[in-house]
Amino acid sequence: MSRAAANPAGAALRALRAHALRYPETRQEFPWGEPVVKVCGKIFLFLGRPEGGLSLSVKLPGSSTLALDLPFATPTAYGLGKSGWVTARFDAKRRPPLPMLKQWIDESYRAVAPKRLLAALAGSPPAVHRFAAPGRASRKIRR
Repeated sequence: MSRAAANPAGAALRALRAHALRYPETRQEFPWGEPVVKVCGKIFLFLGRPEGGLSLSVKLPGSSTLALDLPFATPTAYGLGKSGWVTARFDAKRRPPLPMLKQWIDESYRAVAPKRLLAALAGSPPAVHRFAAPGRASRKIRR
């Protein structure tokens, strides 16, 4: 039996960390003894191995409501859940849904990274445009 098959949570943790670190200007740190991945000094991924399993927390401003419907997801503690942070936990024997978790990491990176880094990403979603109220854009201010 391979090492990955014996411990799917450990293999998942390595794969998710590698996925997060592929983004520009990211680094792994251990501020509380558990790994986090930061972009420009801001955390976008918390990783943990409680009792040999896997735990991760990400910022999901667009999909947190859907994520929280899943049985393994809860709002992140310390008040972070109010800002769209979601924590997912898996025991050591359960194979985590890597494709979905990688999408969550992608969303979290995009929520935290500076705009200049997002603009450089290939395949980034279209920029959000702010539109003036109709008729406002062409009006001149008269004094």
